Amino acid sequence: MNSIEKKTTTLSKEANFLRDLYKGWSDRMEANPNMTIEDLRSLFDEWEKPTLEPEDVTYKNDNVGGVDVLWAYPIGCDKSKVLIYTHGGGFAVGSSSSHRKLAGHMAKALGVSTVVLDYRRSPENPFPAQLEDAAAVYQALLASGIQAKDIGTIGDSAGGNLAVASVLKFRELGLELPGFVIAFSPWLDMELTGSTLESNADTDVFINAPLLQGMINMFMGDDGKHVRNPLANPLHADFTGFPPLYINAGGAEVLLDDARRLQTRATEAGVQVKLSVVDGMQHVFPFLAGRAPEADEEIQRIAAWYKALQK
Repeated sequence: MNSIEKKTTTLSKEANFLRDLYKGWSDRMEANPNMTIEDLRSLFDEWEKPTLEPEDVTYKNDNVGGVDVLWAYPIGCDKSKVLIYTHGGGFAVGSSSSHRKLAGHMAKALGVSTVVLDYRRSPENPFPAQLEDAAAVYQALLASGIQAKDIGTIGDSAGGNLAVASVLKFRELGLELPGFVIAFSPWLDMELTGSTLESNADTDVFINAPLLQGMINMFMGDDGKHVRNPLANPLHADFTGFPPLYINAGGAEVLLDDARRLQTRATEAGVQVKLSVVDGMQHVFPFLAGRAPEADEEIQRIAAWYKALQK
């Protein structure tokens, strides 16, 4: 039950690629405040741009448990071990296309397969549709003969929320829990009470409270009745018996406090937790996989953590 904080004093030149992408998004959204949800989805599918293509990884479209998915299969991977990847994007945008390459890097580093879910998105499908899709995929994998201990949930931002909350949903359904959970820059707090929303407002070039509030309204409606529901806001969850958990975040992002509070709550419940914070990095910095050393080094730390769990 330990945490790690990895500090960097000088960021690589390549690290600016993600920052510049986010700044471009912010400028475009500010210039066009009436973007439709279709416009936003097209914008966020550019999330794949910072990630370089992983070598020796193949992809396959499929439907698992009634959910459209994309498999990432590194050459020689152990297909009996699976990462269930729930993509970020405020529960409303993002897709298997935007996250395909990052999922491939993770699969390759861990030597397993990864299934990226095209779960139903809000506002057309509000909470808890996303969790229902994750549970359907998990149950289908179990029914196929894959062992719960050989499955991990993983996600970024809102998908990091889903990676955590889906395990809580599995527990509610009486299912055997997966072997581990990985959360990149998880967005957990639907009440927007994190201290870094203010303290990191000048260093995070994209995420801000008004943007998050808009996503909350689409995810659970304007009445706010679910903002303290542990399946929507895992900071209110009981983590007793939760699987080993790896959390990372960028030191520059406004959601840093969500990661820290998750680490605290899970540790207090006796969960084996590691928290990695890389100073100066933006939201979901592993998107720089293959491009920036900060991302590649982080993925190698996750791989080492995972391999230690297997012993």
